[in-house]
Amino acid sequence: MRNYRNYSELSLAFPNRLNIFLGENAQGKTNLLESIYVLALTRSHRTSSEQELIGWHEDFAQIKGRIERGTSELELELLLTKKGRKSKVNHIEQKKLSSYIGQLNVILFAPEDLSLVKGSPQMRRRFIDMELGQINPVYLYDLAQYQQTLKQRNLYLKQLSEKKQTDEIYLDILTEQLVDFGSKVLANRLQFIKKLEYWSNDLHSKITNQKETLAIQYDASIPLESEAVEAIRTVFMNELIKNRKREIFKGNTFLGPHRDDLIFMVNQQNVQTYGSQGQQRTTALSVKLAEIDLMKEETGEYPILLLDDVMSELDDSRQIHLLETIENKVQTFLTTTTLNHVKGKMTVHPDIFYVQQGQIERKET
Repeated sequence: MRNYRNYSELSLAFPNRLNIFLGENAQGKTNLLESIYVLALTRSHRTSSEQELIGWHEDFAQIKGRIERGTSELELELLLTKKGRKSKVNHIEQKKLSSYIGQLNVILFAPEDLSLVKGSPQMRRRFIDMELGQINPVYLYDLAQYQQTLKQRNLYLKQLSEKKQTDEIYLDILTEQLVDFGSKVLANRLQFIKKLEYWSNDLHSKITNQKETLAIQYDASIPLESEAVEAIRTVFMNELIKNRKREIFKGNTFLGPHRDDLIFMVNQQNVQTYGSQGQQRTTALSVKLAEIDLMKEETGEYPILLLDDVMSELDDSRQIHLLETIENKVQTFLTTTTLNHVKGKMTVHPDIFYVQQGQIERKET
């Protein structure tokens, strides 16, 4: 890393399965985890402003990573400047986001992820988009096209609503494009949720000692009876035609993936509405951990797991389930202010790094 947040320059190697970053708050532990996340996904989970990632009074930030996969090595590089970002794979610049994302798969688990169940629908849509986008980069392309078309369509609906435009032929063209990209987005989301439910339910059952079952429903703004793109396209188009007058009157698009949500059912009860805080947290934990096996199934290898101060948010039994799930399986980066959460709960021997004011020192063990 160079000029990244509070790190002016840093070079670290992580040969071990479990890497623990120990230090007080506001020393740079989360910044380190964030840099791995940004290297993988080209964006931060904490801010939408790339400017915030560049060190104070600096013109650029750079993150490089060498990834070992079996017998081969891969180099990733991300350069962030005030003009934008450049991404490279093995020193070759990647013009398309979809050709860069997916080279390094990561799962981040931070305290706010425990609010996945009771948080906003926007949070759950973002969760789907970030995880599915790594497994299927083409999904990211379709989603970006959908969002761009949605913006144009909403702008034109507003103009029609305010009588600044009267020609509905352009609205037809935008609606056609919206339905085209939106149907692909929906088909991919439905398939992803079905797989996520399979892995989540298995973990949820183990964490609750077989007392609870978990089901995940995709709550669409249009009636969906099929996962096939063509069938979704027909329904989506019909619903938009039905709502056209209302949309023109309100100057907004009411239906589509941007309005959808997830419903989590524990023992056939909506856990968002009726679940205890413990059930909501267990559900969030099951869903996040399920991504590990889901990504392995889809990509052929385990992702990297980033655990940002999440251990202190979990009780002992959930900590043990989390550690058992990742043990000897996933390369993990864990930040904490104390080692109490990990001591005696794992057989794997961690590498420990002390973090203080943007400086990292490896503890000899």
